[in-house]
Amino acid sequence: MPTVRLQSVTKSYRKRDRDHKGPAVSDINFQFDQGDFIFLTGSRGAGKTTLMDLIAGELTPDQGAVFVDEVNLRRLGMVQRARYRRSVGRVHQDSQLVKNQTVLQNLSGDGFLQKLRGQREIRQRALKCLGLVGMTGFEFRYPAEMNTSQCKRVELAKAILYTPSILLLDEITERTDEDTVWDILHLLTELNDRLNTTIIMATNASQVINIMRKRVVTLSDGRIVGDVRKGRLGYIN
Repeated sequence: MPTVRLQSVTKSYRKRDRDHKGPAVSDINFQFDQGDFIFLTGSRGAGKTTLMDLIAGELTPDQGAVFVDEVNLRRLGMVQRARYRRSVGRVHQDSQLVKNQTVLQNLSGDGFLQKLRGQREIRQRALKCLGLVGMTGFEFRYPAEMNTSQCKRVELAKAILYTPSILLLDEITERTDEDTVWDILHLLTELNDRLNTTIIMATNASQVINIMRKRVVTLSDGRIVGDVRKGRLGYIN
């Protein structure tokens, strides 16, 4: 059950890698404990995705450090680092589903995990998670046969497959009808309340943020400009 802390973290991209002027995030100081529910807000290019990449261990800072239970993530051994990354469930803003695989294959296609846990157990887990996100009956569909909202829900099912400690969700409710949005938020609240799962959700959906009244962290030009408990969109301390 990790506490994660970013200390004076700066991350820049080369111009050829991303169309970004200056650091993507700059001098970030940010901590969350197990069981927090956080909305990350900010305009496009504010640094929300980069911040989640750093938390997930998918990027390393140019300056500063990411600590997991006061251990520098950069200094973790290969096995420890892999264990931490497996404890993080992730839904990216752009679909990561493999186009030529069915939904069930996308959820259970990791050969290493099949050997570790058994193909039957993984299939059962996959079907259960699809049910939790309202996608029962879609297991043999391909990504091209589903809309954006359905693909997001499949990716959420994959993210929660092994009961991660931390869930990082990038615009998961984007282009999703209102009923589905609240179904997803109900599931996330259940995971947060019952399993103490940490939820970090990048969104600018004002209705969601203002009704949920969770911790709201606001970014602008790669810096944290607001961090409010039980906050509202646009309110900066």
